[in-house]
Amino acid sequence: MSTWTAPDGVPIAYDDTGGPGAPMLLIHGFSSNRQEAWKRTGWYAAFAQRGQRVVALDLRGHGESGKPHDPAAYARGTILADIVGLLDHLGVEWANVLGYSMGARLALGLALEHRERIGYLIVGGVGGRLFDPPLPGDPMALAMEADSAEAISEPLLRSFRQFADEQGEDRLALAAFTRGRTDSIHRDALAAIGAPTLVVAGSRDDLAGDPQGLADAIPGAKALTLAGCDHFNAIPHGLLKAAVFDFLDGYLDGV
Repeated sequence: MSTWTAPDGVPIAYDDTGGPGAPMLLIHGFSSNRQEAWKRTGWYAAFAQRGQRVVALDLRGHGESGKPHDPAAYARGTILADIVGLLDHLGVEWANVLGYSMGARLALGLALEHRERIGYLIVGGVGGRLFDPPLPGDPMALAMEADSAEAISEPLLRSFRQFADEQGEDRLALAAFTRGRTDSIHRDALAAIGAPTLVVAGSRDDLAGDPQGLADAIPGAKALTLAGCDHFNAIPHGLLKAAVFDFLDGYLDGV
C-alpha cells in the first residue's frame, strides 16, 4: 500500500500499477474501497492485460485512508482536492476516469471543475435519478449509526449497511461522510462537460434509474443499460467491463 497525505493531514491510500498505457483513474462508491471495488472484481487484471496504468484510491473515510468523524472533512471540494492532489503527487497530468455510484458523482465533479485532467469519462451506477432531490433526514447516516443491519427496515439502506459491515468499514466515518457531502449536481451544469462520456447502469438498478436520463444532459454522451444487473452485481460483471473497453476503444462511436 502507498499513501499520500492531503493538506489537512488525512492520509490517502492508493495503488498505482504503472505501465505505459494511458492512465486510468478508478473512483469507488460509498462504503466500498479500492480493493473490493476494483482489485477483487478483476478490474486491475483487466486493465493490466490492456497495458494500462491504473491509479485507484481509497476515498477519505473508506478502506485504508484516514477516517475523520467530522462531517466538515467531507465536503465535495475537499474530496476532489484529494483526487487532484494525488494525481499531482504521481505526476499524472490527465487520466481517463471510471467512477461508480458515489464515485461517478465525484467523476462528474472532476469533469466540471478540473476538466483539463479528464480524458474519457465513464460513470456507472448512475442515471436519471441523479437529479432527484436528496431524501430528508440523512437516512444513510442513520443506517450507518444503527445498532445493527437488522434494525434497518429499508432494503437498500440495509444492503449498504451490510456491505459496510462486511468490509469492516468505520461506520461513524461513513456517517460523517454522508452528512458532509455537498455533491448535488444540477442538470444544466452538466452541459459544460466536454469529455467523451459513457453513462452505464444495470436494468435492475433502481438507485440509478435510466442511464439515458443522465446521458441526455451531457453533450454527446452515450448511455448503455446492462441487462439483468442491479446496483451491486454490475461492478464485477463482464458486461460492464465489455462496455467500458468498447467505449475506450471507440467501438461505441456512432451507436
